Amino acid sequence: MRTLDAAETAAALPWGPLVEAMLRMFERERRGEARAAPRTAVPLAAGGTMLLMPAADADFAALKTVTVHAGNAARGLPVVQGEVVLLDAATGTRLLALDGNVLTARRTATLSLAGAMRAGRKGAERVLLIGAGVQARAHAEALAELWGVRRLAIHARTAAHAEDLARHMRSLGVEAQAIADPDAAAREADLVVAATNALDPVVPPDLRPDACVIAIGAYRADMAEVPTALVRRGSVFVDTLEGARREAGDLIRADVDWRAVQDFAHAVPAAAGAPVLVKTVGHALWDLAAARLAHDEGQ
Repeated sequence: MRTLDAAETAAALPWGPLVEAMLRMFERERRGEARAAPRTAVPLAAGGTMLLMPAADADFAALKTVTVHAGNAARGLPVVQGEVVLLDAATGTRLLALDGNVLTARRTATLSLAGAMRAGRKGAERVLLIGAGVQARAHAEALAELWGVRRLAIHARTAAHAEDLARHMRSLGVEAQAIADPDAAAREADLVVAATNALDPVVPPDLRPDACVIAIGAYRADMAEVPTALVRRGSVFVDTLEGARREAGDLIRADVDWRAVQDFAHAVPAAAGAPVLVKTVGHALWDLAAARLAHDEGQ
């Protein structure tokens, strides 16, 4: 079994092929050719939690293992640690182990863009990014690489973090600026990306009529990044209906009409000029898609 460190995992998951891998997995899911078991949480010592996320298709199986120990910050250790192991589905042979944090960041960013594409959006000129952490950085890099985004406004709770990310994106040729007030940028942006741990909405309510909002941060029923009025006004697309019903706090808080919510695998694109909300909560199939790609890239 090959084991890839963080840098090797990133190199094995280039942005362009990775978004195509997500689109292919949507099709496998739609045809019933891929499946995943519910996420399992196991309590650990010192208040820790271990999460297990398995998925398989006809050729491969993948298992993501993640541990979360809040107390590790005081120990100088990572709070979140993880890996994804890819297996041959026919023999069980372990083929590849990948850095779980890097894989998750890159597959989440490409999942967002693949979902937006399924919703009928395939580009953006002015982007407002809310958040400046690992996921925000991955989304900024993916947008620059895949959609050619060259104008990026970044707002974060900690201004220094927003400036650090803006500086990084400027080094990649993007006209990036850290901003203190997101409201004006939101009114001009055709794409707003929220990647935060906020409990209450951080996306400004006054957006362009045709704006697309990508929201990835509210992963519990008590969390929300998007105001209820925006959720109810737009066409809503999610990575999985089952997961969204359980975990998408933005939609749960808005008491959304689930009959009108589409998942990426079965999506009919929204009408041109209509507002769109793309909401992801994560799923083991997306880890499998990324691990398959890394295996293929290494052949």
